[in-house]
Amino acid sequence: MFGFDPQATRRDESKGRYDPVLVVVAVTLASLGVVMVASSSIAVADGQHAGPFYFLFKHLVFLVFGIGLCGVMMKIELEFFERNAFSLLLFAVILLLLVFLPFVGARINGARRWIRFGKVGFQSVEAVKLLFVFYLASYLVRQHATVRTRFFGVFKPIGVAVVLVGLLLLQPDFGSAALIIAVTVGMLWLGGARMRNLFYLAIPAMPAIAWAALTSDYRVKRLTSFLNPWADPFNDGFQLTQALIAVGRGEWFGVGLGASVQKLFYLPEAHTDFILAVIAEELGFAGIAFVIALFAILVGRALALGLRAVERGQRYAGYCAFGIGLMLGLQALVSIGVNLGVLPTKGLTLPLISSGGSSVLMTCVAIGVLLRVSYEVSRPLPADAQIVKPEVLLRGARA
Repeated sequence: MFGFDPQATRRDESKGRYDPVLVVVAVTLASLGVVMVASSSIAVADGQHAGPFYFLFKHLVFLVFGIGLCGVMMKIELEFFERNAFSLLLFAVILLLLVFLPFVGARINGARRWIRFGKVGFQSVEAVKLLFVFYLASYLVRQHATVRTRFFGVFKPIGVAVVLVGLLLLQPDFGSAALIIAVTVGMLWLGGARMRNLFYLAIPAMPAIAWAALTSDYRVKRLTSFLNPWADPFNDGFQLTQALIAVGRGEWFGVGLGASVQKLFYLPEAHTDFILAVIAEELGFAGIAFVIALFAILVGRALALGLRAVERGQRYAGYCAFGIGLMLGLQALVSIGVNLGVLPTKGLTLPLISSGGSSVLMTCVAIGVLLRVSYEVSRPLPADAQIVKPEVLLRGARA
């Protein structure tokens, strides 16, 4: 399917440089994740009679594999993904369809989101998000003028996103579906799409989103419990109230690493979706501020790399950086917002920190792609390359 060229990694013999800031931030987030998974999962693992370090060991195994995949991605020319963008999109659709096949897909907690490989499960949407970024970046390069000037140029990628979102809602996975929509709109805007064209598409989309959110009992319960979790603190609002108690106990500097009470069977999913609440309790406001600062640096660096790449005429690399930056930033924003009670529960992990094999693996892959972008952007330009001014890049995005 993918016509891999063994010469792809040697397209340009000139040497580049991997961004040291990205490396330091990613390593810091991953290290913090190891510490917090160890702290938050011991009671859960012990309660399941799996041994106190079961989830920590599992997290470390996936992290090691993720680091290996990150190293592989750092060595592959981005041209390979651009050349095979449509095949990668088809592979993404296949991954979403596989979860519905008997003996292949697995239903966990009422949702069919996992593909089984023996005793190991993989959440297909984690790969789909990155594969879609590869495709959309390629589309923005190929249809650059159309995206900037014509409504149909915006309509087509939105239509592809709708197909993916429809398959996700069948699982159901409303959080990932919303994330894909947000990343699509963000990449199109950064690619030069006019705001009025995006607004025209938003008009019919809003009722559709409202219908998807309000026609499912469990989504309605999430919305109502988010608005007032204390109205039913022992049922629908239990998870959020326990998270808010953890945040409140942490105050400025926390109760101390390992001293959380809420993780002791009070707070569900303490080592996955609600790990930030444990960080808030044990490390306090200072810990939350540190996590937010790390993600701000990571996303800011990704967007800066994207802008630099587009200015240098390396549009595909730039759009990939934009997409990955938006994906990681929005997922972190939603996860943090859910833990702090300012957003409804979405079931999204905190990248590189939460326990979760699929998320850890694919986040490491995404970081590897960002590092590859930094490498290619730092290489000398050919003598005939044309530099694009920033004001020219943004001209098409103006209404």
